[in-house]
Amino acid sequence: MSSSHRPSSLLVIPLILILLAVAGFGYWQSLSSRLPEGLSMANGRLEATEVQIASKTPGRLAEVLVNEGDRVSKNQLLARLDTRTLEAQRSQAEAEVLRAKETLAAAEATVQFRLSEQRLASLELKRTSELFQRNYASRQLLEQQQSRLETSNAAVNAAQAQVGALRAAIGAAEAQVAQLASEIDDSSLLAPIDGIVQLRLAEPGEVLGAGGRVLLMIDTNDQYMNLYLPAAQAGALTVGDEARILLDALPDHALPAKISFVAAKSQFTPKEVETRDERQKLVFRVKLHLTDPAAAPQAKPGMPGAGYVRSNGAAWPANLQ
Repeated sequence: MSSSHRPSSLLVIPLILILLAVAGFGYWQSLSSRLPEGLSMANGRLEATEVQIASKTPGRLAEVLVNEGDRVSKNQLLARLDTRTLEAQRSQAEAEVLRAKETLAAAEATVQFRLSEQRLASLELKRTSELFQRNYASRQLLEQQQSRLETSNAAVNAAQAQVGALRAAIGAAEAQVAQLASEIDDSSLLAPIDGIVQLRLAEPGEVLGAGGRVLLMIDTNDQYMNLYLPAAQAGALTVGDEARILLDALPDHALPAKISFVAAKSQFTPKEVETRDERQKLVFRVKLHLTDPAAAPQAKPGMPGAGYVRSNGAAWPANLQ
């Protein structure tokens, strides 16, 4: 019986030794990967500010001048809506302005004519009044001259009112021209920032409503990572502190960053960050912004990685310098 158990015991001892070696290596590795005092780390994903390029007014999309992946400059023309109807309306409004100005010139001449009639009627009344006082004119003639002056006054008021109405009409027509010109300008969709076209959401010929999306851009100069840290770690951080971002795709290239935001209120860990048990923990959101995104063109929004922050003047380890 003893001879039958001897081979199995010879196998058990090496197995135990192997397990002990593996456990020891794992313990040594956990010690070597432990962060120095004053440093904190959390997983995250590199993100970039997104900008929607959308139509301000409804219309048919005439052309899209860029493709996905194109790098564009601020104020570059990206797409254009069909403006033929708007241009026709603007021409009609401009013609209305010209007609109103011509009518205004005639109305102003009428005002001058009515004023001259008013002055003449006033002189005639004055002369008739003097003659009446000397008994050289009848009361009937005096009353006729008074009525004539009153008629002239009414004619002047009517002519001046017409001039005011025409000036208001010209102002309204010019405002209509300006509005149509603005809508035509808004039909040219310009890049608001330097960035990259991420998505092309509409094609020429499509009819868009107000706010219809055409393109999605990302601002490569505004890249960041959100971390979620416990209160003990977040409470020691200040906006402007240095940070580091280490992406899984670039494990040997620590990207310098700065803390741009520390939440004033805790929240549950977001769904996409940890397991369900971890999501029940209250954490504070900390936002890290890359200080020089152009220095690492390989870093792209969406890449997973880790963010590192420090407190109490802790030194960066060699792999994060």
